[in-house]
Amino acid sequence: MSKLAVVLLAAGQGTRMNSKTQKILHEVGGKPMVMHVFEAAESVADRRPVLVVGPGKAGVQTLIGQRADYVVQAEQMGTGHAAMMAEAVLRGQTEQVIVAYGDMPLLRAQTLAHLSQTQARSGAAVVMLSVVGDPASSFGRVVRDTHGRVREIVEVAEAKQRPDTAVLLAINELNVGVYCFAAAWLWQNIHNLPLRQARSDQEYYLTDMIGMAIEQGQLVEAISIDDPDESLGAGTRAEMVAVEKAFRRRANRRWLENGVTLVDPDATYIDPDVTIGQDTVIWPNTYVQGRTTIGADCVIGPNAILRQAQVGDNCRIEQAVVENATIPDNTKIQPFTIINS
Repeated sequence: MSKLAVVLLAAGQGTRMNSKTQKILHEVGGKPMVMHVFEAAESVADRRPVLVVGPGKAGVQTLIGQRADYVVQAEQMGTGHAAMMAEAVLRGQTEQVIVAYGDMPLLRAQTLAHLSQTQARSGAAVVMLSVVGDPASSFGRVVRDTHGRVREIVEVAEAKQRPDTAVLLAINELNVGVYCFAAAWLWQNIHNLPLRQARSDQEYYLTDMIGMAIEQGQLVEAISIDDPDESLGAGTRAEMVAVEKAFRRRANRRWLENGVTLVDPDATYIDPDVTIGQDTVIWPNTYVQGRTTIGADCVIGPNAILRQAQVGDNCRIEQAVVENATIPDNTKIQPFTIINS
């Protein structure tokens, strides 16, 4: 039996995106959003991640191929129902199961590993991620007792129907929706989820597993993430803008900490798979995309686009486009040049 499996819920069609393309296949941070969270899952899981997909939607399978196992959620009956679909593949196969969403591209592998380690150390039935956020958020509230233990998760709609509405909605510890379950407990209990009314449909909510564990006297833990950006999802095009900006903040912060000068980080766009050498200077309105490599002591921009390029040391590229090309050391690219090999 392997230790950890990761299940990614990827069956949603993303109707709010108003697109012909499935939501999780839209690009943010230089690649389809599902690839970011899939690669994080793949790096920590002890077996191929399991993707829960919708019927007749082959886009995810085409993208990821045999790196994952796939199960089909034929009816859209909620997050709990989606997780149930993975039982046929995983029951009796692993000690832990992490369940996350396919539209959370900023979720990091180290955070998933921390979830797994916390569950293994504590023996909790469930360890969940939380984030300290805005009380105006639509995320469920993490309610704790006087000893700091998780007591329940209260969704906003439910909170508005309770007499302590104001107290509940003022809670700023929010449920991210990512869980690490003790696998045996999960499969023994998931079919006991209540069927709830959701708009015009009935659904099984994965959040109800928290209340079920607490009622049984099982331990439930919540660990708060350090980087609130990890909790961001992209269900609309407006939310994609926020996620894209968060990717840029993360990438630019990394390069500033590693000896690269960004003259104006807010006007610099660097994809996550880029490599940049020490003491390179990047001027505003520069786009560095794909698996581009830039050497040391270069000056790039302003107004440059590098896409799948290999740039040597001590190069200067200003107001130029370099795509699928290799630029030798000590090369100066004249403004308004286009190089596309």
